[in-house]
Amino acid sequence: MQLPRGKAVLITTAVVFLTALAGAEPPPITLTVDATDAPRNLLHARLHIPAPPGELTLFYPEWIPGEHIPSGPVNNLTGLTFTANGTPLEWRRDPVNMFTFHLTVPAEANAVDVSLDFLVSAGGGVYSSGLSSTPRLLDLNWNQVLLYPQTALPLKQPVTATLTLPAGWQYGTALPLATTNGDTLTFAPAPLETLIDSPLIAGQFLSTVDLTPGDRVPHFLHVVADSADDLAALGTDTAYFAHLANLVHEEETLVGAHHYRAYHFLLTASDQVAHFGLEHHESSDDRVAAKYLTDSDARRGNAGLLPHEMFHSWNGKYRRPAGLATPDYQQPMEGELLWVYEGLTTYYGAVLAVRSGLDTPERFREGLAGTAAVLDRRSGRQWRPLADTTLSAQLLYRAPGEGLSRRRGTDFYPEGELIWLEADTLIRAESHGSKSLDDFCHQFHGGESSGPKVVPYTYDDVVQALNQVLPYDWNGFFQKRIYEINPHAPLGGIETGGWHLAWTNEVPPGLKMSEDKNKFTALDYSLGFSLGADGAIGDVLPGSPADQAGIFQGMKLVAVNGRAWSAPVIRTALQDAAHNGAPLALLTVDNDFYRTLEVDYHGGEKYPVLERDAAKSDLLDEILKPLTTPTATNSPAAR
Repeated sequence: MQLPRGKAVLITTAVVFLTALAGAEPPPITLTVDATDAPRNLLHARLHIPAPPGELTLFYPEWIPGEHIPSGPVNNLTGLTFTANGTPLEWRRDPVNMFTFHLTVPAEANAVDVSLDFLVSAGGGVYSSGLSSTPRLLDLNWNQVLLYPQTALPLKQPVTATLTLPAGWQYGTALPLATTNGDTLTFAPAPLETLIDSPLIAGQFLSTVDLTPGDRVPHFLHVVADSADDLAALGTDTAYFAHLANLVHEEETLVGAHHYRAYHFLLTASDQVAHFGLEHHESSDDRVAAKYLTDSDARRGNAGLLPHEMFHSWNGKYRRPAGLATPDYQQPMEGELLWVYEGLTTYYGAVLAVRSGLDTPERFREGLAGTAAVLDRRSGRQWRPLADTTLSAQLLYRAPGEGLSRRRGTDFYPEGELIWLEADTLIRAESHGSKSLDDFCHQFHGGESSGPKVVPYTYDDVVQALNQVLPYDWNGFFQKRIYEINPHAPLGGIETGGWHLAWTNEVPPGLKMSEDKNKFTALDYSLGFSLGADGAIGDVLPGSPADQAGIFQGMKLVAVNGRAWSAPVIRTALQDAAHNGAPLALLTVDNDFYRTLEVDYHGGEKYPVLERDAAKSDLLDEILKPLTTPTATNSPAAR
């Protein structure tokens, strides 16, 4: 029997897609991106999506791995049109999920063609929805410019991507390249999860450094900037490249295996893009100010960025909490174990920065002191356990700065660092130095080397793995510190490590550098707030002298004891008040209302530091010792 042509097409196409749903690889999506308008913040994309006749739902990625929030930049999606066999198709957005689009594929068609534009630097977002281009460079995240259909295994949906760059621009990415044709790059077909996990940087001024020439697994640093001078300045700092080579070997030695084919640091240095770090299996998207390339102090001030993001290749990408290992980009993520995902990474990011030479033990200790002090004085911890900050991470990432102390923020990063430090010192002390948290990482994140893959874990898996390193009540350890309310920060790691939190009246070097760089004045532990360059008063610590005097965030400081305010003026006034017994008279303005408020404080300047406890072993020093010795054969090479 011969079927009518239309029905034959319908049945044949349906069979193809039913086969795909049954487990066979679905037909590939073709993605073509024209980035020649990137200098004016605009991308043009075209997709060819195989689809059977009938109702079709397409998704714009909403939950991006590593971002922990529904941050897909759908608001920057414009010019969206659909056609099939050249005929325009009607579409509608889902009335509940704004990242979802519905349309009908005609009976004679077996694919849909999508045309869209993306506003690269519309702003107003975080991570891949943040500012991502300038006239001379582009940070491309593929989730910005694609839609995908629901299949049996959406993450395995094959995609063939092609990208056309502005004339003469260079690029860096972990995504394997198939062919080039002038400024057009065609990448090897890749699963959707690999594509979205492989961002790309490109620009007029880009350099690539082979950090580990001769190694079986290559590691590259790609740097893109807005000027050639910035790149040239970085190129003179050979010690920095050597420290990055050390970092690679420190990380791999710590874990004992790798789960990438090659690793690429994608470093964007510009004052015109959003600044952050975002982890990927085979790369990291690291965005810093232009000064990072020309100022070694700026690099030291951000020394933990690249170590943190690279460690995520093991902790967060390869081993991932089950609640974050979702089957597509639409299912909400559950962040309860972010104290492992981000907390452990914050700890090792700081440790590895020192082990590699990117940072110093002194700065590590100063950072710990600052972390301990700020967390210990957050009144929000009196009602909110740390676990609640992980569960509500998607709210806290976007929470305003006002009331941070009372609310708590994404404390699972810094408080997680203190908790894992305590676990490390406990293991070292109880095993008399024969074991450490390094052994946990080697066991939990290592195994056999492989390409990218995800191995989910649960809370019980973490506890069990730690018990294999050192039998202990790890469940009770974490329950007390994470799931119960604790009025004070967990300082056990500092104390077991042979140090204790103390105070000084001199601004510590790292804080002074941060004040100069970020234009603020830190008075948090004396008056109870920090000041912006314009006198704006930051979050006021509850119970502090400023809080008791009626000062609150949003005010601006105008004068101190009758003199126009400045950092030297207010610091001199603090020193004077410690001796003369007179309160500080602070003239403030809130909108159009001026008030002079008296702060009855006489303790002088106060800044947190760590002091050595000579009665205990210096375990912090042991923790920071390198695991490897750099060799001349690992000298980086520019290309």
